[in-house]
Amino acid sequence: MIDHVHDLTAVREATDRLLGAVDKLDNAAVAGPSRLPGWTRGHLLAHLARNADALVNVLEGRPMYVSAEARDADIERDATRTLDAHLADLRESAARFQRAADAPADWNRTVTLRNGVTDLAARVPFRRLIEVELHHVDLGIGYEPADLSAEFTAREIEFLTERFSGHPDVPALRLTATGGGHWSTGRAEGEPLHVTGTATALLCWLAGRGDAPEIETGGEPLPVLPPL
Repeated sequence: MIDHVHDLTAVREATDRLLGAVDKLDNAAVAGPSRLPGWTRGHLLAHLARNADALVNVLEGRPMYVSAEARDADIERDATRTLDAHLADLRESAARFQRAADAPADWNRTVTLRNGVTDLAARVPFRRLIEVELHHVDLGIGYEPADLSAEFTAREIEFLTERFSGHPDVPALRLTATGGGHWSTGRAEGEPLHVTGTATALLCWLAGRGDAPEIETGGEPLPVLPPL
């Protein structure tokens, strides 16, 4: 069962970690490259702020973004700001998200996200948690995949395997975490490829982060997954 109250607490804690880490940077570091190709840390910080506002739109029944072009333009516009401007925007947008999420609502209702994707409102806080946690790692400032909690890692693997389930470009897969955990994803037909690794390694591979050297496939090539 989805516990949106639990997830909102996790979002606040993750946001506090992010803000504390970003506060130690300077303007030069913000302008430097992130771990996402083509994006500076400023791009990531701008995206995180605008994503918070976009999820407010989702919770309040408006389109998540006006358009894909507007989303990209907003990130480009805000990417080159100073550290102080980024910090203020991150704090204020996070507070707006929390206020929207704290408002009385039917958390079992269906909401619409980008590209016509629908989900339960109760999953929106976890979607925000994904953004904050993974992009904190993407900043490349000392927060690593191994620092993600075991609970978050397992839930994000579940989320991503659901996302790739039935995808025509993903072969049938059977995932096993060495510390415990099994997931199936990809096409329904065909003999599944068995993929084994630590939960952290599986998460990085599913999320398109890193070359997954710790993953075993019985000698078969590790599939390249489509972009998220």
